[in-house]
Amino acid sequence: MKIAYFDCPSGISGDMNLGALADCGVELAAMQAGIDSLGYPGVKLVAEEVHRKGFRGLKVHVQHEPEKAHRHLHHIVEKIDASFVLTTAQKELAKRIFTRLGEAEAKVHGTTIRKVHFHEVGAVDSIADIVGSAVGLTLLGVDRIVCSPIPTGMGFLEIEHGRVSIPAPATAELLKGIPLAPSVCACELTTPTGAAIVATVADEFGPLPAMKMQTIGLGAGDRDMKEQANLLRLIIGEAELNIVSDQVWVLETNLDDISGEIVGHCTAKLFEAGALDVYTTSIQMKKNRPGVLLSVLCGPDLVPKMEKIIFKETGTLGIRRWPASRHKLERRPHSVETTWGKIEGKLAVLSDGSLSFSPEFESCRKIAAEQNLPLKDVYECAMRAFSPVL
Repeated sequence: MKIAYFDCPSGISGDMNLGALADCGVELAAMQAGIDSLGYPGVKLVAEEVHRKGFRGLKVHVQHEPEKAHRHLHHIVEKIDASFVLTTAQKELAKRIFTRLGEAEAKVHGTTIRKVHFHEVGAVDSIADIVGSAVGLTLLGVDRIVCSPIPTGMGFLEIEHGRVSIPAPATAELLKGIPLAPSVCACELTTPTGAAIVATVADEFGPLPAMKMQTIGLGAGDRDMKEQANLLRLIIGEAELNIVSDQVWVLETNLDDISGEIVGHCTAKLFEAGALDVYTTSIQMKKNRPGVLLSVLCGPDLVPKMEKIIFKETGTLGIRRWPASRHKLERRPHSVETTWGKIEGKLAVLSDGSLSFSPEFESCRKIAAEQNLPLKDVYECAMRAFSPVL
């Protein structure tokens, strides 16, 4: 599996992404051709090697004629759809990024995605950043994209609507649900364009995944900051084909003043709401009181829902939470035929390519009840009936 990892210690912007892609070997001419096909006159990508805090990186400048155009999303989409150079995949990715950006702009300005003006991000340089990134990311041919937690910077920023806090309103909207990293830099590190790109393309946010690194590209930002190197690092590598990574959230709370019945009821409610796993651990709390550690695994979109259930059902006063990277074996449904009928289960592909079969409890339990058999006998029969399939 080919993986791209965005390491963003100094945030991310559209031009930093173009620089990182070009430094990883994506031809600038290919990105330029995609941009040229939109028909905006005089737009040119120019790359130069620069140094940021003593480290080299590639800075891509988007040169263009001065303009004050405010474009709507449908104007940009029409240009993309009319291109005879962009591939279908590149068009779809570019439109997904612009749509994500349009939704954020519409939200913060209290209008619809059809009516919202793109202001700064509708300028031709931002259009070049997004379309060039869509071309470059597609040409990388990666199977999975992972991104580090993102710093936004701190302080204030002057935009068309006046002075605003960092992160800018659209950037903050785009980064909702995405882990942020602290920063001491009193400037904007992550722009709306950069936020829209990673929010659209990243499959996971977290630490560098297990892989063999092959290529490292460094895209430079405009400033040479005194605190740190203003660079975006893009790492390309290979991981085991059948190891899949994703991100889950872990929620935990300590309980020592409720009954086991209430804990069991809360556990059932959490599973019904979509928790990936819920479990309890016996712990010793203050004043030598025995207690229960309630742990929940869920996707990032379900964190508020899970917390609401825990607070409501247990009466706890606090919940700890953090994101965790997870590796999963490739798996798919599989059934086996036995003398007592079909038994459903899951087939997993191990790291050496071999296959492992796990019978489903409910399928085994049903046959055990119907045939008046010990459950363990049904499990053993299902395992004997399994023959590896490719």
